[in-house]
Amino acid sequence: MSSKSPKSPLLLARCAQTAIAAAAILDVFRAIELRNHYLHPTRQSLHTSGMVSMVFVYAMTLAIVLFLVWLARARHNAHLLTPQASLPSRGWTIGVWFVPLVNFFAPRQVLLDIGRASSVSWQETRDRTVVNLWWAAWLGHGLALWTAGRIDPASIPLVALAEAFMIAAAALAGTLIERITALQGAALGTPAPLSPVAQS
Repeated sequence: MSSKSPKSPLLLARCAQTAIAAAAILDVFRAIELRNHYLHPTRQSLHTSGMVSMVFVYAMTLAIVLFLVWLARARHNAHLLTPQASLPSRGWTIGVWFVPLVNFFAPRQVLLDIGRASSVSWQETRDRTVVNLWWAAWLGHGLALWTAGRIDPASIPLVALAEAFMIAAAALAGTLIERITALQGAALGTPAPLSPVAQS
């Protein structure tokens, strides 16, 4: 098999899913500890919130890296599976996440394009809905955090809303990774992930 041959991103998918789930859970603990420190600032609360925040940053960084590596591999496979598909370049697949304003809408389109090019089994209505929900949850998380920072960092409703969006975004991201990986695995003749999403 040549270096340009498509390879199922199953291992990358599993690593990315695990890292994303871990980061989402750690974000909940981080939010709780930061709120506790904001309400009852002590040396101990400062230390605890600082440690949890540091671990979260490491976990989130790892999750981002693994997700982007998986995304690049999925884009590569999609291009080889459907050469005529309209796909972003390899650089732009990653770059869209870091360009101000563009990163409010372009990443959603990248996922849609990769999904559509991965297999004729892509179900436009259902799968596009999952992409839209994932992106709405991710943007909602950022908006809720920004609002809490501007109004009241200790607001239970705002903190809870932000974390609910974070958990939802993580779960939906995992679902999308599973779906696209399963589609590409089937197209490449490799075993698909054994899950309801993959089997649907």
